[in-house]
Amino acid sequence: MSKPPFAQLDFAPPAVDLQTLDDGSMVLRSPLPLGDHPPKLGLLLEHWAQAEPERTFLAERAGETWREVGYREALDAVRALAQALLERGLGPQRPLVILSDNGVDNGLLQLAAMHAGIPAVPVSPAYSLMSQDHAKLRHIFELVTPGLVFAADGARFATAIDAVGLDGRELVVSANPPEGLAATPIAELLATAPGPEVDSAFAAVGPDTVAKILFTSGSTGMPKGVINTQRMLCSNQQAIAQLWPFLAARPPVVVDWLPWNHTFGGNHNFNMVLRHGGTLYVDGGKPMPGLIETTVANLKQVSPTLYFNVPRGFDVLLPYLEQDGELRDRFFSQLDLIFYAGAALPQSLWERLEALSIEARGVRVPMVSAWGSTETAPMVTTVHFPLERAGVIGLPAPGCAVKMVPNGEKLELRITGPNITPGYWRRPDLTAQAFDADGWYCIGDAGRLEDPEHPEHGIVFDGRVAEDFKLLSGTWVHAGVLRVTAIAAGAPVIQDAVVTGHDRESVGLLAFPNLAGCKTLCPEAGDDVAALLRCPAVHDRLREGFAAYNAEHGASSRRIGRLLLMAEPPNIDANEITDKGYINQGAVLARRAALVERLYAADDDDPEVLVFD
Repeated sequence: MSKPPFAQLDFAPPAVDLQTLDDGSMVLRSPLPLGDHPPKLGLLLEHWAQAEPERTFLAERAGETWREVGYREALDAVRALAQALLERGLGPQRPLVILSDNGVDNGLLQLAAMHAGIPAVPVSPAYSLMSQDHAKLRHIFELVTPGLVFAADGARFATAIDAVGLDGRELVVSANPPEGLAATPIAELLATAPGPEVDSAFAAVGPDTVAKILFTSGSTGMPKGVINTQRMLCSNQQAIAQLWPFLAARPPVVVDWLPWNHTFGGNHNFNMVLRHGGTLYVDGGKPMPGLIETTVANLKQVSPTLYFNVPRGFDVLLPYLEQDGELRDRFFSQLDLIFYAGAALPQSLWERLEALSIEARGVRVPMVSAWGSTETAPMVTTVHFPLERAGVIGLPAPGCAVKMVPNGEKLELRITGPNITPGYWRRPDLTAQAFDADGWYCIGDAGRLEDPEHPEHGIVFDGRVAEDFKLLSGTWVHAGVLRVTAIAAGAPVIQDAVVTGHDRESVGLLAFPNLAGCKTLCPEAGDDVAALLRCPAVHDRLREGFAAYNAEHGASSRRIGRLLLMAEPPNIDANEITDKGYINQGAVLARRAALVERLYAADDDDPEVLVFD
């Protein structure tokens, strides 16, 4: 039975120019030249403040209603805040640090800083609210030397602020000043009268001005500050506009929880709304119990025209859409496009979303994805054609080029374009490491053509060239560090291990046993490997060790969810182990793919698979 048609959207035709180099590399470019675009985001705000002054730009929950800020009101607030920041001596070397979740004040402050040529530094709230030692937050403060710190709810961030220390810096809050710390209400900054200093500062902002410093996750070390220039942000939105011309047909309405300290929510989505004069409803929910209900309530009030999420977010939202017909119909009623990124979308989720769109609208709402990173502002490739299934990450955007370089059995992706970062804040050593000899940015990902005979069908993401990977939630797992600590947690049972979980719900381990250690726990098994691996004492030791480990490592990127002990030792001929004894994670996972499937099988009755609470 044939499927219903797709809802019609005005996409740019899928096309790509492909050049094959002498070394076997391929370079892919869009045949569309990048069009003219504003040199700075502030011009977009000025445009919409004049063209549509009363249209809502930003909105957030205020009890049962929404606090809505129109474009004219937003520009007035941005100019007042910019004047206040300049009066406090902020500038290119004294940025604005923002600790809070998404919100209207957060957004206005970031725009104000950029308006005045002051880098905005939105920091992951987790570094303040979930960290025990606040080491990453302290590192960020030392690296960027902020001139002012903002926390919407001062009391909520008091512990982190106290741990890091303000060192004479001013703290600005929207509400609840922390006890014992001097704090300025943001209302005081908003009451500042903008003067000629603001106009002069704005006139000096150009394409190479640093707009933001966005920090990478830092799971294998301290976070890196990625410089985002005005050119990066503006050229990226121009490329999106050329590939998705339907955005000009009606102002986008977006209900979004994706955090602004990440490039997906803070650059791709926020700037897309600004570029097209749309409305962004800040969703205070998240895809987790206790918070997804907020998202559901918001989607019952506001029907988006575009919906962005990570696969984990769709997974959590889907049961509500399937069980509540009113929510389903409201969600799909105005929806032009469903967009996922951050990790691969399982085909099962794709099919469930597609079925819901057919039930609600009688047509299939197109589902698309894109690819990039914090260093690319973020879009390098995007899908601008209907897809039948998940996996394709699209084609290069106008102005961008993607080089596919043979690297072992994969094609490593390297990038150039106006949206590529000039480097890492105050770390020239890391900047030098990020680019090859020809100036291409080395993102560390691999890709392949969906159809080599028809390259216009797009690129398929093919994992990381290195060992790191993302969970279904889009959270990075850094396998090298995790592997070492997990082996220690499993002593004396585990000799070595490979880390699993790419596009899965949780991290797992395929473990090579230390047979001598197992014998100390289960001497009656003797040399019977199968008996040793099934021994209750061995399993009890693993459960004890990983219960303690998980208690100290609650983050999904560090927590071990399941484990399987493997009877077969690593095979050197299959490149699973080097002559120096180093386990090749990629080779093991490829050769033992069936064991990975077994590890994550829905049936948890397998006596050799240990599942940890």
